[in-house]
Amino acid sequence: MPPLTILFLRAAFSYLLAGFALGAILSVERGVHVAQVIWKLWPLHVEFLVFGFLVQLSMGVAFWILPRFLTGALRGNELPAVAAFCLINAGVLLCGFAPVFGLPLVLGLAGKICQLAAVVCFAVHAWPRVYKSDDICRGESSKTAS
Repeated sequence: MPPLTILFLRAAFSYLLAGFALGAILSVERGVHVAQVIWKLWPLHVEFLVFGFLVQLSMGVAFWILPRFLTGALRGNELPAVAAFCLINAGVLLCGFAPVFGLPLVLGLAGKICQLAAVVCFAVHAWPRVYKSDDICRGESSKTAS
């Protein structure tokens, strides 16, 4: 498994653990009514689970499992995928913590822009691996069939 995939998956499962912990805190507050201020954690909970876990897990698995090139670097230029990793994490943290700490909404917007840029960077990385089917390793069965 490539090192970048391991980073994506470790970060994704860290967000999953943190998101579940936040969800547990919110569930306890819903039943016991400890403090209403705990509901400020809701945006952080959603960001951690949706973008921190789901999107990052998808990117990590896609980086690993998409077809590899026959020549040159197996996965092509990895720099856009590394940029996607950095941007998605920056976006999750900005979007999640901005409303919790009452920071300006511009930071939340900057986080969403980071998340969008992460998706674009990852698409830039993945597109040649999907589109250039002549340069992709397809396995033994397709070579013998043609």
